[in-house]
Amino acid sequence: MKQGVAHLVCGRRAKWLVLVVWVVVLFIAAPFAMKLTDAQDNDAASWLPGSAESTQVLEISEGFRPEQIPAVVIYARDSGLTAQDRAEIAEDVTQLEQLRDHGIMGEQTRGPVFDRQTDPRAAQVFVPIMMDEEGWERISPAVESIRDDVGTGGDGLSVHITGPGGTSADFAEAFEGIDSTLLFAAMTVVIVMLLITYRSLTLLLVPLIAVVCALFTSQALIYVLAEHAGLTVNGQSAGILTVLVFGAGTDYALLLVARYREELRRHKDRHEAMALALHRAGPAVLASGATVVLSMLVLLTAEMNSTSGLGPVAAIGVAVALLAMMSLFPALLVIFGRWIFWPVIPHLGSPEPTERGVWARTGRRIARRPRMTWAVTALALAVCSLGLIQLRAEGIGNADAFTGKPDSITGQEVSARYFPAGSGDPLVVVSNQAQAVEVGRAVAGTQGVVPESLGLPPGTKPAFEGKVLFEATMTAPADSEAAKQTVERVRDAVHAVPDADAKVGGGTAALLDMDKATTHDNMLIIPLVLVVVLLILCVLLRALIAPLLLIGTVILSFTAALGISALAFRYLFDYAGEATDFPLFVFVFLVALGIDYNIFLTTRIREEAARQGTRPGVVTGLAATGAVITSAGLVLAGTFAALGTLPMVAFAEIGFAVALGVLIDTFIVRSVLVTSLFLDVGPKVWWPHRLAREDGGAAARESVGAGVRWSGG
Repeated sequence: MKQGVAHLVCGRRAKWLVLVVWVVVLFIAAPFAMKLTDAQDNDAASWLPGSAESTQVLEISEGFRPEQIPAVVIYARDSGLTAQDRAEIAEDVTQLEQLRDHGIMGEQTRGPVFDRQTDPRAAQVFVPIMMDEEGWERISPAVESIRDDVGTGGDGLSVHITGPGGTSADFAEAFEGIDSTLLFAAMTVVIVMLLITYRSLTLLLVPLIAVVCALFTSQALIYVLAEHAGLTVNGQSAGILTVLVFGAGTDYALLLVARYREELRRHKDRHEAMALALHRAGPAVLASGATVVLSMLVLLTAEMNSTSGLGPVAAIGVAVALLAMMSLFPALLVIFGRWIFWPVIPHLGSPEPTERGVWARTGRRIARRPRMTWAVTALALAVCSLGLIQLRAEGIGNADAFTGKPDSITGQEVSARYFPAGSGDPLVVVSNQAQAVEVGRAVAGTQGVVPESLGLPPGTKPAFEGKVLFEATMTAPADSEAAKQTVERVRDAVHAVPDADAKVGGGTAALLDMDKATTHDNMLIIPLVLVVVLLILCVLLRALIAPLLLIGTVILSFTAALGISALAFRYLFDYAGEATDFPLFVFVFLVALGIDYNIFLTTRIREEAARQGTRPGVVTGLAATGAVITSAGLVLAGTFAALGTLPMVAFAEIGFAVALGVLIDTFIVRSVLVTSLFLDVGPKVWWPHRLAREDGGAAARESVGAGVRWSGG
């Protein structure tokens, strides 16, 4: 960013124009931002792979019946249902039928179905809930209406609402208020960390105002695109948007404030100081933002609709945060003046504390034995990476998806004691009508399917455009690995029927297709993100060796964070496993965001290397950026840790792993590993740039301090 361009943001008149523009933008954006929840698409298709067989079945089934999801009411008494229990169940069914008049139910209720003919101990009633574009927002009130009719049992009779409808309602409750929950959690973290960093109540308000403006603006833009341009946004992407904007925006603010503070000690005019700060810190901030934005856009290549939808949502959020921090934030700082730093106001000529701080001493100590330092550090991270053998990213079943135990999971366990485990979430099979009987026989004869669950012969089922649809119950729980294997066998069986064009869907099939799509996405997106980051580093540093070293350290940091996290999930939190997309999300966030700190450090090292040589420049660069990068890392780690406030294991795991990885990046990779590698390699780190040959003069090597012995380079 040229100094003249910087004056367009922080000039004596320009700063007021920037403020007015942002006030107008915020005035227009705020009402739309409040509507983002209404624009969320949380139906099944918004999460499933677009071309998957289960998605095709979902689309075909809409021709047979309105889109619906079955809730299962399970009644159970271990000693056997009494006559009074049966009478109450019959009365409940009558009450539930009245829900059709209110548009809550689709087809007629089915049941009660008893676990055995004589002396039954349990009964199931299947209630099909109507679905529409409101998705999960419709399920929760529908389940509450069902609960009002059936009660909660008592006097030895247990009553629970489970099945796909009950589980979806519990998921919806977990996502309810996700925006406000994460907003307040992230805001609290940012306020606390800024107070610790700045020790100034006045200064912390400026980045907070800018970040909130960026969040509202990005939410409004995403809402408009979702309503009028087909952008898909769901609860997951909306929640991550809040964390990204707060984390990335605050990071950029911290870096800019640190450089502005330096320039205020050198220049009397605050406008000139801010222009120089933007000129010198701008390229690093822009490169950092570009890295995150492009990495997020790589997610568009994903097969999973939920993952590909997250890409543009996250990219828009970070891009708007970058714009706000490079325009509104510096304008506000200049408007308020030096007093905003009270009680520690940087005056002209006041000493630069980083020159004698802890990071300056750390750099000088590392400089004594850089090769041993990076070798020991790399070995320690490699040992931590061995924890990957405990990683079980094979998907999380419904029973293990919540940090607590909601009613649907309790009902699922009760139901499994008396009925086939997959009775609440059947397979859905569609085929050509002419081959329906043969397809039905193939399904019924497959291992893992309850043959009698097919009911009427498939050929007598209602037909739609030459197709028939029927359901089949599995013996294994619908979200288990055994059930997924049953789906594979059923698909093999029905695909072998000539001219049937048979397809298998349903909840278990969707989980299976999601697993396959995520595996594909992992293999495609991770290398693409690495290429994007490498290219940006090469352009920014105008070198090849340094970017390759940085990529290597980031990969090592990622594997170490994943290894430690896997051990923590097994032995500390007692989680059953990880979602299949867990490694992908952790990788994308860690690489895209974690590389920020390496960008901040290495751009400063490069700037200093041109003046005093590479090795002295490394020590100076670490001293100048150490405090601000540490603060930024703590803020980003804290904002991702805020995901742990949600009662869902998948979010808690992502939050923990990313927060841990950011801390490893901040305190170990950037401050120790990268520093020692650059010290060891020396000027060659800038190859093929001329800095690899012209190292700022021989005398500069002595500026690090007495007693420093250069080794290995």
